[in-house]
Amino acid sequence: MVKVMINRLVQKQVEDQIIQEAENYTKHPVPKRNAIIIYGARQVGKTTLVKNILNKYPEKARYINCELISNKENLETTDHIKLKSFLGNSEIIILDEAQKIRDIGLTLKIIVDTYPEYQIIATGSSSFDLGNKLKEPMTGRTKVFRLYPASVQEISKNYDMFSPATLENLLRFGSYPEVITLLYEKSEAEAQNKLDEVSSSYLYRDIFEIENLKRTDIILKLLKALALQVGNEVSINELSNLVGVSVHTIDNYLYLLQESFIIHILWSFSRNPRKELNKKIKVYFYDLGIRNSLIQNYNPLDIRMDTGALWENFCIIERVKYNSINKNLVNSYFWRTYAGKEVDYIEEHSGQLDGYEFKWNENAKFKVPKSFIDNYENATVKKIDRKNYLEFLT
Repeated sequence: MVKVMINRLVQKQVEDQIIQEAENYTKHPVPKRNAIIIYGARQVGKTTLVKNILNKYPEKARYINCELISNKENLETTDHIKLKSFLGNSEIIILDEAQKIRDIGLTLKIIVDTYPEYQIIATGSSSFDLGNKLKEPMTGRTKVFRLYPASVQEISKNYDMFSPATLENLLRFGSYPEVITLLYEKSEAEAQNKLDEVSSSYLYRDIFEIENLKRTDIILKLLKALALQVGNEVSINELSNLVGVSVHTIDNYLYLLQESFIIHILWSFSRNPRKELNKKIKVYFYDLGIRNSLIQNYNPLDIRMDTGALWENFCIIERVKYNSINKNLVNSYFWRTYAGKEVDYIEEHSGQLDGYEFKWNENAKFKVPKSFIDNYENATVKKIDRKNYLEFLT
């Protein structure tokens, strides 16, 4: 069977940025180029993406794996002459897993400022790590792209999104590109094995390597608790009591898990805090296969009790991907009153509030919360189910 390659939309955007940077370099009175930064969790396809770019520029590009000790040693220097000698004459320099380089922000600043003839493309598996190292040294010198597990927009090019089987597979096994390939070309068992491998060995490696974060059992316990609460409001105080660590530690771990693209946090929307909840959060997983691996439940949807929660998670995360690839700038929240009225997901943009309720059952009753419409001028609420979800996500 021929392996199906899922084409990533970010790749075209990165290639367009390379062309734009090259044009700016030749036309600008003071030649310069921004470094291109690609963030994403491990195993989402960053290396595949940059190697595809490498193949498009075989005479111009050089790939450098920053996890190799020899490469780390050559890049962990502020000597611009040594850096030039190591990088050589290639125009495009790809630094894969660049967060492994100590003081990577300073290294990149020296390269970008001293040698604008280089187009740097750096990937990082954890935005909190690479981002913090880049924040000050590289201010005004970067163009940032984010790579998530494959989106509905990307998957629909190869697979039938109107097939109930395709949708069920995404809710059970997620959308890591390699997992999708194994699922369709090998077996469910091999897809499960890959997810369990990623979940236990790869996904949290960067977090575990951070100084003072030695309690891997706490992070896994926290993640399992969050996996069981998908679609529900979560109290940080309750998580603190459940996991057995301080509220401050829970806050810190939630930040790290979000910045490493494992979870996505929604805060409650409130302009009237006396009537609306504003202290709780909802947590969703960027990949449902990882979520299901954490609780070891890959069961078919017709025998699950959490199908509605999976659907809500799926729609919200796919919307995050959609907004990211299409550069839609929105603030996102959920909304709920103390009286129990709620809207699953809200996007705020240009003063407009658009709300969405996610229903797996196409015939489920749905009533727009009157208090939401009354309180917010021009606000809308729409039901998203299996009949219209592609309009929402593509």
